[in-house]
Amino acid sequence: MSGYLTTHVLDTARGYPAAGISIALFRVSGNSHRKIAETVTNADGRTDAPILPEAKFKTGTYELIFFAGDYLRAHGLASGDPLFLDNVPIRFGMSEDKHYHVPLLLSPYGYSTYRGS
Repeated sequence: MSGYLTTHVLDTARGYPAAGISIALFRVSGNSHRKIAETVTNADGRTDAPILPEAKFKTGTYELIFFAGDYLRAHGLASGDPLFLDNVPIRFGMSEDKHYHVPLLLSPYGYSTYRGS
């Protein structure tokens, strides 16, 4: 099995998948960040394809940035400037050639993640 990376976003404040959130994936090496993918969540809060497919998978350190601010504003969950949560970064390592799933559980004032399946 070749490795690949998937993600999704759940709106825990409303109890729904978070559709329309832009996501960027960066490969991290020391102080260097190189953007390698961009996508947007669909109606199920997932991406239509792996954000890092098998053909491009490499072990290493990565960072997903979820651009959640527009979503939170659009659904009346947050206001003001600056927002408490706007861009949500999650840095993680992938050390094996396997499937990694890194979801975001989002609310206006907090978030969590885990290694899913």
